[in-house]
Amino acid sequence: MSKEFTAVSLFTGAGGMDVGFERAGIKVVFANELMKEAAQTYNANHPAGVMVNDDVNNVMDQLSQFEGVDLVFGGPPCQGFSVAGKMDPDDDRSKLIFTFLDVVERVKPRAFVMENVKALGILEKWEPVRRKYLERAAALGYNCTPFILNATEFNVSQKRERVFFIGIRGNGDPFFEYNMSNLLEDQKKKAPIVRDLLASLGKAGTDMNPNTCTAKITFATHPIMRKSPYAGMYFNGQGRPINIDDYANTLPASMGGNKTPFVDEEYLYGDASEDWVVAYHKGLMDGTIVPEFEEAPSRLRRLTIKEAVRIQTFPDDYVFCGNKGRIYTQIGNAVPCNMAEAVAKAVVRYLDGQNQ
Repeated sequence: MSKEFTAVSLFTGAGGMDVGFERAGIKVVFANELMKEAAQTYNANHPAGVMVNDDVNNVMDQLSQFEGVDLVFGGPPCQGFSVAGKMDPDDDRSKLIFTFLDVVERVKPRAFVMENVKALGILEKWEPVRRKYLERAAALGYNCTPFILNATEFNVSQKRERVFFIGIRGNGDPFFEYNMSNLLEDQKKKAPIVRDLLASLGKAGTDMNPNTCTAKITFATHPIMRKSPYAGMYFNGQGRPINIDDYANTLPASMGGNKTPFVDEEYLYGDASEDWVVAYHKGLMDGTIVPEFEEAPSRLRRLTIKEAVRIQTFPDDYVFCGNKGRIYTQIGNAVPCNMAEAVAKAVVRYLDGQNQ
């Protein structure tokens, strides 16, 4: 790399995207986050003085001093666009993608990277918003393209699909999308299955892996069946069982209570030959088990904070601040570090190529 790249980080959260960008050799000179505990987490893991804990609209004037940084990156809150939410275009949180571009207009970076839910990148419903965003980016002088990426292809053991809007200033490259796609392809690395990822942490309740979610797992009286034992709704709450021989579903920001995904501890550590959930599902399907409202066996237990941290590819020693619920939220809201690193490396390589 010819020189150290600098960046402004927006909607920073606990700093998952920052960890990835820093690994790609990018120095974050300013970070901004509204949630107090997430800002504290960021400060506990990053150099002092970088984080400003405030509403992004209140820091606009401060940002002018960073004009000319190489990058602006961040993941504005996505609840307004999420299929899991109300998908309301008038939700204030939906407008923050344009606030992101307000910062780009002030700071004039060489490039920007904005992460959001896949829906914003592909759904017909959001086509007018997408078009408005891309037109605004173009008016600011950026050639911008959305890329839909799956975290499992970038060394993250989680089926998390996201859109990354990547914009390059003054870029007349007619093959930008093709060239950036190739650079992203070069960064691909298959993720380990959940069992292999978590094995070294050890059982829940140990020093390495404290038990942090005590929400009981109970059966639904009226289960909603699917073909896969991991897809139906036959437990109460929205926490789903994780198939440890595969990848986890997207870890939600609503973790901490009964929306926290769970695993079969005995199957995870080889004390049982079959996942209890698979046997229960089979029994429901063939009618040998009648559903009744009761607690599930103790071998089924919620994901711990340490396990969620590892699935999101934060470093094991990353320090989180706040109560347990707030910590789970910070983890679920984060961009997986390994995924962010792959995107950052592709963008850096593209910018380096432009310099030559």
